[in-house]
Amino acid sequence: MDMFESKNIKPMLIGEMQDAFNSPDYIYELKLDGERCIAYLDKDTTELRNKRNIKMLVKVPELSQINKQVKRRCILDGELIVTKDGKPDFFEIQRRSMMTNTFKIQLASSSSPASFTVFDILYYDDHEVIDLPLMKRKKLLEKNVKENERIAISRYIEEQGVAFYQLAKENQLEGIVAKRRDSKYYLDKRTKDWIKIKNLQDDDFVVCGYIFKSSSSISIVLGQYSRKKLIYKGHV
Repeated sequence: MDMFESKNIKPMLIGEMQDAFNSPDYIYELKLDGERCIAYLDKDTTELRNKRNIKMLVKVPELSQINKQVKRRCILDGELIVTKDGKPDFFEIQRRSMMTNTFKIQLASSSSPASFTVFDILYYDDHEVIDLPLMKRKKLLEKNVKENERIAISRYIEEQGVAFYQLAKENQLEGIVAKRRDSKYYLDKRTKDWIKIKNLQDDDFVVCGYIFKSSSSISIVLGQYSRKKLIYKGHV
């Protein structure tokens, strides 16, 4: 069955994490802190589904018209984000994903609108393009998508992965992704053609317990040792 009609795509996944590096064989993109989604767009409709194939448009109705920003029917791979203080805020997009109240969703869509940043194209017009090398898919993506405030194309740089990672780190972003220039798109596979270079911000904590909250969510109570004494640090 045609992949546009079946709408059951499981996206390609990052297969490796390592330190920043420079290479003429790779391009480098920002790793956005949001929710991975596949967009099915044609002249009449927008369909947006996450990695588990759950329909997301009901959570982000402000994206219902992004189909008008493409020239041909297509399937796009990208990141659903909410920007706060100039940076993607994972908590905000996670909070939106959990909302069920229509009024609250509409309010959030006005006060903190989501956007979709596209980094790949899997289908164009009437055929799959996953066997094209990445750089040809990038050119096709740029040809087909007209950007506005709700949909954007992910920018990339060539060769200078170390400097780009340092820039992401200085701006307290999640990190970058290195992608092999000639790589195909492998559905539902982890591949070392995509490499995560993550800006790790970690520390050692002790899990002291948990708190049941509303909507079936749980907060973990954390502590941390200070001069051999365990002190309460809060909950997440």
